[in-house]
Amino acid sequence: MTQIGVAVDIPEPWGPFLTRCRADAGDPLAADIPAHVTLLGPTELPVASLPAVEEHLATVAAAHPPYTLHLRGTGTFRPVTQVVFVAVAAGISECELLAAAISSAPELQREARFPYHPHVTVAQDVPAEALDKVYEDLADFSALFEVDCFTLFSHSGQARWQPRRDFRLGG
Repeated sequence: MTQIGVAVDIPEPWGPFLTRCRADAGDPLAADIPAHVTLLGPTELPVASLPAVEEHLATVAAAHPPYTLHLRGTGTFRPVTQVVFVAVAAGISECELLAAAISSAPELQREARFPYHPHVTVAQDVPAEALDKVYEDLADFSALFEVDCFTLFSHSGQARWQPRRDFRLGG
C-alpha cells in the first residue's frame, strides 16, 4: 500500500512564505507538507494501482485548461476544526471541477469528512492564540498566479510528502 495526494503547488515566492508562516504558527506539519491547494486528500491505495491512477490523472489534466488562481485574505473552519487558511478568491470553480474529475476514478473515491473547499492551510491544531495571530497576520495576503499543472504526491508514512509527477493542464 502507498499513500497519495493530488494538489496545486503554490509557486515561489508565495509557497515558501506560506509554509514558513505555518511553521511560525507552531504547526508541526509545516515541515512535511509544503503550501498547496488540495485536489485529492491523503488516499491509501495498492502500489499496483499507481499506473492506472497516473493514466487517469493524465486524462483529467488534458481535459482541463490552465487557469488563474488568486489567493486573498484568511478564513477559518473554527469551531468545527482548528484550521486557519488563506482563501481562494478566484479559481474556486476550476479547483472544484479538477477535484471532482480526479476523485471520479474508482481507486480514488473515498468518503469525505467535509465538503470540498479549496484553500491553503496556514495553521492547524495549534493553540488558539497562534491561530488568531496567523489569521490576522495574513489578512491582507494576496497572490495571483497561473495554474498550468497539478502534482501527484506520495507519502511513505515518514518524512515529507514527495512530488511524484506533474500533470500539465490542457495536455
